[in-house]
Amino acid sequence: MFADERTTTVDLIRHGEPVGGRRFRGSQDDPLSELGWEQMRGAVASAQPWSKVVSSPLLRCHEFAQELAHANDIAVSVAHDIREIHFGEWEGLTTNEVHEVSPGLLEKVWQDSIAHTPPGGERLLDFAARVGDAWDTLLDEHAGEHVLVVAHGGTIRAILCHTLGIPLEGMWRFDVQYASMTRLRAWQSPQKPTVYSLLSHAAELSIYDD
Repeated sequence: MFADERTTTVDLIRHGEPVGGRRFRGSQDDPLSELGWEQMRGAVASAQPWSKVVSSPLLRCHEFAQELAHANDIAVSVAHDIREIHFGEWEGLTTNEVHEVSPGLLEKVWQDSIAHTPPGGERLLDFAARVGDAWDTLLDEHAGEHVLVVAHGGTIRAILCHTLGIPLEGMWRFDVQYASMTRLRAWQSPQKPTVYSLLSHAAELSIYDD
């Protein structure tokens, strides 16, 4: 280990269930449902080791991040570029409704999300690029800390691809449930590229050995 190497730990938590249940919800700014609040509070109740909370600007993330930071007297900030991918004309629709308005397109998007995009939606490559840039900025700003990031399923998948060298084509293979936790550790040094380790994924915080 180099003398100036820093170890940074980042916990990524997906928001809980929003009002309106499961649907294509990228930029649509629904708050957490009552169940969503229970899911989030339960997920972090057993251990809270963070020095900072960083949140997506969307209500389903930011309102909980503010509550958690206030309760534990730690700072909270917003990172706008970790918001969810924008689904264009599919925003707010259920899967069945998408099948009605875009017959056959949903299957193409799931099979090849790089080549196919929802009408008016954000291209996957553009989404991954902005999330990757936001991640790199977060690491630079919080090197050596233990940070909680409150974000979205798509965002967490994009970060895993970015840090672990996984092609974007494989990002939908990650299961990211409501209020699930992922822990990444980064070893940062000016002399070499950052090295990442996935310590755990989609697990309860209480199992972690910090």
